[in-house]
Amino acid sequence: MTTDDTPKVLLFGVGSVGAVYLYLLSKVCSTTVVCRSNYDVVKKRGFVINSTIFGDNLLVKPNVVRNCGEVSTTDSSADNQPFDYVLVCSKAIPGIIPSEISAVVTPGHTIIVLLQNGINIEEEYVEAFPGTPIVSAAVYCKTTQRPAGVVTHDEIEKLQIGIYPPTASPGPAENFVTLLTACGGTAEFWPDVQQPRWYKLIMNASWNPICALTRATDVDFMASGKEATELIFDVMLEVCEIAKAHGYTITREQAEAQLQRAKARVGQGKSREVEPSMLQDVREGRRLEVEAIVGNTVRAGKAKGVPCPKLEVVYMLVRALDGSIGRAN
Repeated sequence: MTTDDTPKVLLFGVGSVGAVYLYLLSKVCSTTVVCRSNYDVVKKRGFVINSTIFGDNLLVKPNVVRNCGEVSTTDSSADNQPFDYVLVCSKAIPGIIPSEISAVVTPGHTIIVLLQNGINIEEEYVEAFPGTPIVSAAVYCKTTQRPAGVVTHDEIEKLQIGIYPPTASPGPAENFVTLLTACGGTAEFWPDVQQPRWYKLIMNASWNPICALTRATDVDFMASGKEATELIFDVMLEVCEIAKAHGYTITREQAEAQLQRAKARVGQGKSREVEPSMLQDVREGRRLEVEAIVGNTVRAGKAKGVPCPKLEVVYMLVRALDGSIGRAN
């Protein structure tokens, strides 16, 4: 901890979800954020958050840097103490982030917290930072950032948190749950965080890529015909079977309950429709979390001999879409 026992936190890749947790953690922590596409706006004006849970016109003006290498020259804290937590809030694109955060991870002190989508995303951090605690979380936080620096948040804010691997000491994860709860956030400790990660994946691996491919919200996609809703459910069930093969049970009834949440939004107005993160990225011309959300799921299925033909087609199509975005950029 810093000299006055104030936790020192760096948030890496702060978009809409990261901004909500920045707002919460700033209540009790010393915070620094690494912003990229929204750097200029956040540096000048900070974030404005309009939340149905926490309130409207919430202004947060953190210490802002473009990359972790800038932290030592711009960090406003006088204690020169290492960061207690590094929260990774960016898209989960493999092979990039560990090297980008290495300058702010202090062995034997810093705890890395992954607020990212997908499955099987933790191992590259374990390899890059041996001995460093890796806290992983399934994130439920419905947000959009449009325009840059202005965040709309509603419906839910919850983290399901655990240590990785689950055989490691749970203390760092339990401590982060305590910290976030003290900030007014909603956090639950899970002995094996892969269970809630797989559960969330039934929504992420279905709605996210399909909405991105069709440029449609969940409600708009279902409105295209009953076959659309059937496709979403079939992909959900394929994910359930893959999870089961890896020791994580998600029942058909649980998948149906999640589909029903989307169906309940039909006719409730545009503000109630869900614009998944991949759809937001497509509309803004940003790269997609293809491998973390879809590719890793397909590979997990193949590793256990679980057929997932519809998910494989979705993977092939969304991977091509991501490639076209990358070439355009």
